[in-house]
Amino acid sequence: MLHRAHIGTQRSLCLSAFLFCITAAPLWASNSVPDWVRAAAQQPLPHLPESTKAVILLDDETYTVAPDGRAILHEREVIKILRPQGRRYAEPVVEYDKDSKVLSLHVWSIDPAGHEYALKNSDIGDVATGESFELYNDDRARVADPPGRDPGGIIAYEYEKLERPYLAEDDWFFQGDLPIISQSYTLVLPPGFTYTTTWAHHPKLDAIDLENQHYRWEMNNEPAIDLDQVPMSPSTWSLAGRMTVHYAGPTLPFPEDGTWQGIGEWYTALAKDRVAATPDIAAEAAELTTGKTDFYDRAEAIGNFVQQQIRYVAIEIGIGGNQPHAADDIFRDRYGDCKDKATLLAAMLSTVGIHSDLVMVDSERGIVDPDAPSIVGNHVIAAIAIPSGYNSPKLHSVITAKTGKRYLVFDPTWEETPFGQIEDNLQGSYALLIEGPNSQIIRVPVMNPDLNTVHRTATLQLAPDGSLKGTVTVKRFGDLAEEGREVFTRDDATEQQQYIDHSISGDLMAASLTDLKVQNITALDKDLTTTFDLEASHFANTAGPLLMVRPRVFGTYALPVDHKTRTVPIDLEQAMQGTDDFDIQLPAGYTVDELPDPVKLDLGFAAYQSSTVLQGRTLHYTRTFTVRTVSLPPDQYPALQRLVGIIAADEDSRVILKRGN
Repeated sequence: MLHRAHIGTQRSLCLSAFLFCITAAPLWASNSVPDWVRAAAQQPLPHLPESTKAVILLDDETYTVAPDGRAILHEREVIKILRPQGRRYAEPVVEYDKDSKVLSLHVWSIDPAGHEYALKNSDIGDVATGESFELYNDDRARVADPPGRDPGGIIAYEYEKLERPYLAEDDWFFQGDLPIISQSYTLVLPPGFTYTTTWAHHPKLDAIDLENQHYRWEMNNEPAIDLDQVPMSPSTWSLAGRMTVHYAGPTLPFPEDGTWQGIGEWYTALAKDRVAATPDIAAEAAELTTGKTDFYDRAEAIGNFVQQQIRYVAIEIGIGGNQPHAADDIFRDRYGDCKDKATLLAAMLSTVGIHSDLVMVDSERGIVDPDAPSIVGNHVIAAIAIPSGYNSPKLHSVITAKTGKRYLVFDPTWEETPFGQIEDNLQGSYALLIEGPNSQIIRVPVMNPDLNTVHRTATLQLAPDGSLKGTVTVKRFGDLAEEGREVFTRDDATEQQQYIDHSISGDLMAASLTDLKVQNITALDKDLTTTFDLEASHFANTAGPLLMVRPRVFGTYALPVDHKTRTVPIDLEQAMQGTDDFDIQLPAGYTVDELPDPVKLDLGFAAYQSSTVLQGRTLHYTRTFTVRTVSLPPDQYPALQRLVGIIAADEDSRVILKRGN
């Protein structure tokens, strides 16, 4: 069962990495496994793809809600390893924190030779599961490393866990990166409780009514979502089928009705007391906006402060995985996680008359499904209300709510994205605007390509021996500048040189880059500009009197497509625009014998054009590549393949020079 990370964390957690913490040699006792394990292990397997690493033979979950609203999850799972790579799927992990508790955990295994084992309780490890950006959290896990984790082996486990008391929903992921032969989910409610379900990436199924408030859903032979060999693939969990159960009852302390509005009202109540601004917060906001009267300028000053001056560090204890800390604490300590930073931003903006709301989203595009209300998202950003009638060319990531209000969507966590924009991995995502009774699902806008750019220019001289030298300038803006800004801010001179060397090493095998200069490293509203001198031997190839020159000196727009039939969406990652302008002065005694044909193709979602012309004694190569969207349906794959082929042919084209008499 997948447990998505808390709100505030930026990546889902792979707990198997923590198994190294179990250092004691396990003491195993040969024992009979339960009948339900043996029955699952003996069932015949359906036809599976040869690449299947492991298969889940049985996954049964029972979610029992007590009269006081607390819930206990009981789960049984049986996994068969098919390939050596499947071992990592057979490491039982059960997460918990201070507000939840593992009541029991039992682990069994059957090795490929048929020997049966039962793991003693003393051999089950208990580890912390925090991530590097978290100063502290109370997330822990019970983990096990059973014997027999080899192809043909069976691993089974059963546990009961007391769930957190402040959530009135549960997610059942019935599809993932392993095939599942038999699975079920049973909901047990006390008298007076009701439930609703929402479904993502799968048609709704009616429950089997087992009477007495017991309801059961069953799935059989669910195929895996195997994206290992799929280029430009979306997240597995953006495709995985899931059911979210929302339940309600008279004793629930934190009700939410299973609609986006209801979830928004639940989170509004959870966060409202944390946004209060103190005099110190107001004083800082006033100082930052002194002399600024324009809405954008004032919002930008405060946004930049929270983005750059509040470190991204998480402290999550119990409900702290969902509830932000108080704005005063965040401001005083100068750190917080994503929901904390968005909360402090709201508090500071409120003191200068600007309203903002929190926005719940996921760091992976596609996880939040507009038709399946759930708190499954793992990230929080901000929506800054734009005054009525106000317009500015600097406002880019703008959405209009159902109320008619316009908001600037901004992520104060993402340190390298300019104010007024939103980072590429969130573009095109659905998100929940949290505004009390006006809470609603929104779609994060996709930025214009000209806000995410790379522009390479070079003035070069070609020698008769095929060597090349000259000066190069590379300008990057938006998310395409993110990696470079990080390198030039945090890495030493050697690593910075390696970064620049790597940028051309795939195109110029024998090249040296010297006299590196960098401008605008921290100025997010300006191009990150690098200049350097370039020398490359053996750039052009000779063949008798001919000299063959590639006008595209360096830089590629290649995309990793294959020739298979496509069945899943295509993730283009980001809208962007790249331009190249290269001037190559010809060596004395050579004339142009043949030039490549110009290229021009516009497919709507992307466009590409290039040309090579002779201007006096100088070859001038120019091209522009534009991507206008972040994802495509699978039926657009042939068009993408065509585009990639045209780009590849152009990038490999040659100018033929001929030596005169």
